[in-house]
Amino acid sequence: MQLRIIIIMIGQVTKSTLDRQVQLRLLDHDVRYTRGRRVVVAALSRAKGPLSASELSRMIGDVPLSSIYRTLAVLEEAGVVAHHLGAKGLTRFELAEWLTGHHHHLVCLDCGSVSDVEIPKSKEESVRRLVSEIAELASFDATEHALEIEGRCAQCA
Repeated sequence: MQLRIIIIMIGQVTKSTLDRQVQLRLLDHDVRYTRGRRVVVAALSRAKGPLSASELSRMIGDVPLSSIYRTLAVLEEAGVVAHHLGAKGLTRFELAEWLTGHHHHLVCLDCGSVSDVEIPKSKEESVRRLVSEIAELASFDATEHALEIEGRCAQCA
């Protein structure tokens, strides 16, 4: 019983820290952290990968889709969320890497699901070297990278 309480408390501290970080970022952009924005941030923080606006709408339930689009635009402008063009041209959103940490995506070409995947540090270093080598071949100064692996998820395979 005590262990369960500790885990719940840690989860609350993490959520509180996320809310505080988002609130400070929005204040830097002269934007209020409204209830609707909190709901969208909370939903994105629970997601296992980027979500479309309609997926967010279904997940949240009581917020109109038009409000979700406006909220996502404000949050993206402030750098709180990032958008990704997924399979079949569907735009999905997730919390920015400065909030969640660096990761990559697995994109199912059949159902369109997108899942976050973190790779071991040694493998990530190999990816960074490869990105640098490719950029150098093209006389390009790479500052960031994002890897999306397309295929079929376990449910569609």
